[in-house]
Amino acid sequence: MNVPALKRPEGEPVVLVESSRALPLVSLTIATRAGATSDPAGKEGLLRLACRLVRRTGAGLTTEALDERIDALGASLSVDVGHSSATFHASVITRSLEPFAELLVDVLAKPSLSNDELAKLQRETVAELVDARDHDRELGQRWFRQRLFGGHPFARPVGGTTQSVESVGPTDVRTTYDRTLCARNLVFAFAGDIDAERAAGIARAVSTALPQGVGMGDDVTEPTMTPGRRLVIVDKPERTQTQILIGCLGTHPHDPDHIALHVGSTIFGGTFTARLMNEVRSKRGWSYGAYSSLPYDRHRRGFSLWTFPKAADAAPCIALELELLRKWWDEGVTAKELAWAQRYLVRSHAFAIDTPSKRVGQTLDEELYALPPGYHDKYVEHVRAVTRDEVNAAIRARITPENLLVTVVGTAAEIEDPVKRVIDGLATTEIVPFETDG
Repeated sequence: MNVPALKRPEGEPVVLVESSRALPLVSLTIATRAGATSDPAGKEGLLRLACRLVRRTGAGLTTEALDERIDALGASLSVDVGHSSATFHASVITRSLEPFAELLVDVLAKPSLSNDELAKLQRETVAELVDARDHDRELGQRWFRQRLFGGHPFARPVGGTTQSVESVGPTDVRTTYDRTLCARNLVFAFAGDIDAERAAGIARAVSTALPQGVGMGDDVTEPTMTPGRRLVIVDKPERTQTQILIGCLGTHPHDPDHIALHVGSTIFGGTFTARLMNEVRSKRGWSYGAYSSLPYDRHRRGFSLWTFPKAADAAPCIALELELLRKWWDEGVTAKELAWAQRYLVRSHAFAIDTPSKRVGQTLDEELYALPPGYHDKYVEHVRAVTRDEVNAAIRARITPENLLVTVVGTAAEIEDPVKRVIDGLATTEIVPFETDG
């Protein structure tokens, strides 16, 4: 069962705790209420650079010296930045909790933010961005997200572009650090061998060492989608395989039909025996995997299908997926499919809550993404309550067969014409060179 935030006096930090004495280990997450959507235009990747620089120059130490201190305590510390939040993840053996907590205070509150280390980090980040062009799946996801969300902040790359990363200066980093890593913008989550009082003390020590700052509001608007069927081909020479993403805007946890669409997506492409996998892989052998995805966030995300057939099968695979989407939209799901999906989701939910870290992580998601109260605690109840009519109504309300984005990573000279021929009502076609710094 998820643990609510501890009751606290005004001005005290939000602290979430899931205690377990099974292992002498404590897991700790410090999360910000703002993520990469707060990066200024042209400075995409700034928050990620700032947080990684804090991790590398914390306590005024060199990266090597800090790593040695953390290792000597039997601990780990990493950074992850998303569109809606940045998180510092740590784990430590119980006997080292107090000295590690003291070090963590200095890491977050006293980073040197060295100019030399920033320049080194920028060079490494640019190299990572260039290297990512060799990963076709990442390319497909990046361009699908960018073109699906258009001018919305969700279209911005969390890691930035080579140009935006290189444009970041020391003042940008300091400003973002001061604005984001302040007490009023943090949420703390603890799991494992720790009680509520000890967790609150650590959270208080971190918060006290930081300026109170101003809580960052969420001024991001809901995304909208460009109408029509659009094709984006990320042109990469000499590709024998393709990466295909097809989709539209999805749902939001506050939508009354959110769980219904989640169940419908599970039936369509959420398991190894779902419709999409059965038709694409089992019957035709076109792609080893074929899945649908419906993630949640603070704002509406996208619904997408993902397959990766060889280039010669790309066009027929897309044609089949569009046909399956249309049938799903027209006919909905069967009673037998609904019953199976409900059993699957209810039973598999146990794996989502089988560790203290996972349980407190769900509560943290509710806090950071402003999910409906009890979103995770009542998940099984809501899944069981969904009716076939509700699932089918959600599919028709949220999925738009005539308004779809089709993104394909492949060699344009070989796949463009056959792919265009199988997309009825195609409104636009765009060819993007894979090296494009978008």
